[in-house]
Amino acid sequence: MTNTPKYGVLMINLGTPDAPRAPEVRRFLKEFLSDSRVVDLNPLLWKPILNLIILNVRPAKVARVYQQVWMDEGSPLMVLGSRLKERVKAALQRETGQAIPVEMAMTYGNPSMEVAADQLRKAGVDKIVVVPMYPQFSGTTTAAGYDRLMASLKKCPHWPALQLLQDYADHPLYIKALANSVRNQWDKQGERRHLILSYHGIPKRYVTNGDPYARRCHDTTRLVAEELDLKEGDWTHVYQSRFGREEWLKPYASDTLKALPGKGIKKVNVISPAFAIDCIETLEEITLELGDEFKQHGGEAFDYIPALNDSDDHVALYLDMIQKNTSQWLA
Repeated sequence: MTNTPKYGVLMINLGTPDAPRAPEVRRFLKEFLSDSRVVDLNPLLWKPILNLIILNVRPAKVARVYQQVWMDEGSPLMVLGSRLKERVKAALQRETGQAIPVEMAMTYGNPSMEVAADQLRKAGVDKIVVVPMYPQFSGTTTAAGYDRLMASLKKCPHWPALQLLQDYADHPLYIKALANSVRNQWDKQGERRHLILSYHGIPKRYVTNGDPYARRCHDTTRLVAEELDLKEGDWTHVYQSRFGREEWLKPYASDTLKALPGKGIKKVNVISPAFAIDCIETLEEITLELGDEFKQHGGEAFDYIPALNDSDDHVALYLDMIQKNTSQWLA
């Protein structure tokens, strides 16, 4: 009997700078914003703007933001993502009785797709299930990650068998996990509040051209509201993290939160289902920026509900997805 694992798991996320300093942030932003999946403008127009303006102005500002949320062990996205990876690995071993290799890779930055794939090759696997850590599919995130994965295999003489997951926006365990997070927060604070479901935005043009992201976000919101038995006036669906002057998906989180106190909604909870792992957008933009704006416009209570991170519910969700998508290799 062989000790070679029957398959390996590759979890992919967007990426993070190696350190909260301007040089590392500049390197990360250059790689991220050079991807045509993320910014699809004509390179002849975009590259001068990126290299001469954005990469000279933004890195220092973004580094200061990262410094506010950086953890002792490193970037929140990396630290919390690694914790989830290790818990998923342990759960797989309990379920299968075998040490299934689990690696995490970033589309931009470290650990790279190449490094993670090499680790799986060294473990002897020739079958890999790839789990994008994006609950709602978008060409700007999931497809960009798969582009990078395929590019990393260009020089590989023997490709592994690949099982590529698309997303899990409506997975029952995902919906229940989000609803449980909301219920736990309500129990903790001793009251139910208006629920803001905030998703990372993308340019509206991308959706018009066929990106299913907005539809998948609405699927998640609808199912969470149903799971929590919320009426229409009990929740609000918004998009955050705009960049540039182009129209993005609406309604905008900032504008919506500023207006809510004037409508009599002065206590809110915010959850961001687009993020599997807490990161700069949730820990700084939502918790600090949007929270401050809400209170400055008359809001009284604003509490962010953390991402699923390495919670028991999240581990159970990933375990379920992995097992269902590898059953053909175990038969």
